[in-house]
Amino acid sequence: MALRIVDQPTGKPAPKAQPAPDAPHQRNPGFPLDLDWVGRVRMNRSALERRAGSIGARRSVKKEWQAAWLLKAITLMDLTTLNSDDTAGRVERLCAKARHPLRSDIVAGLGVEDLNIRPAAVCVYHSFVGTAVKALEGTNIPVAAVSTAFPHGLASLDTKLREIEASVADGAKEIDIVIERHMVLNGDWQALYDQIRAFRQACGDAHIKTILGTGELATLNNVAKASLVCMLAGADFIKTSTGKEKVNANLPTSLAMIRMIRWFHEETGIEIGYKPAGGIASAKLATDYLALMKEELGTHWLQPHLFRFGASSLLTDIERQLEHGLTGHYAADYRMPMV
Repeated sequence: MALRIVDQPTGKPAPKAQPAPDAPHQRNPGFPLDLDWVGRVRMNRSALERRAGSIGARRSVKKEWQAAWLLKAITLMDLTTLNSDDTAGRVERLCAKARHPLRSDIVAGLGVEDLNIRPAAVCVYHSFVGTAVKALEGTNIPVAAVSTAFPHGLASLDTKLREIEASVADGAKEIDIVIERHMVLNGDWQALYDQIRAFRQACGDAHIKTILGTGELATLNNVAKASLVCMLAGADFIKTSTGKEKVNANLPTSLAMIRMIRWFHEETGIEIGYKPAGGIASAKLATDYLALMKEELGTHWLQPHLFRFGASSLLTDIERQLEHGLTGHYAADYRMPMV
């Protein structure tokens, strides 16, 4: 079975300016802070909510198409454990799941042995980076570390920079940092910009994902402006949430961030990645996000360097749905243990 998601009709044309599939990805170099641009950002909440509400309501992906979309979703997943009771053993078990995300009978039943389906990364606290790197040795699956006083971000700048540097030294290839939400709520865009620039420098060659904590930013205008400032400062990805807020990823907020990515690309030519995180636990919701990305940014953005799911339990439901497609029966969760 081939991953045919690229051919699935959506009812809406993708943006015209699509890079060639084999074009090298140019990392975001960062740009000067443009407060005039930030000031011009406006989001219409009701329009965004209407558009987002149409995503899952007007299409249904079934049979082999559903399987293809769900397999694609696995390859775009940051398989994550960010619990206060994490242990080295739990991280090692998560990495074992990353090596073999689907049971062998499901892989054989789908006929996808040659596709080498694996998640895009494993995401852990910075304390467990070394453990994850060792457990994933030989797989080319990168380790992402949450850093900068995750999840609140309220530590000294020096402490946060040292966290980043330690994670990179331990082998993290991606760093998920959290912004200080009060900077957004107070409209202190220069402070936010300067901090993200410092984080980007500390990351070096490791890619930086900026977690906005969108559920705590009060308005979609704030979400959009924070997205722009982070991109101007050099962010490789913008990410919704830590997963610890009362409100995490949702489609209207995602749409606001995605449209800022599109605007940024139109103005600069630079492609920025997007990562929704928190509360994405069902296969159905995952396909809604894939459809949203495809319709708003085009199939080109459905690649690991431009789109990720931050997820801990999503893989379990995807595995159950794939088995149901093969057998007609839903398996119990314990048959697809994560850790």
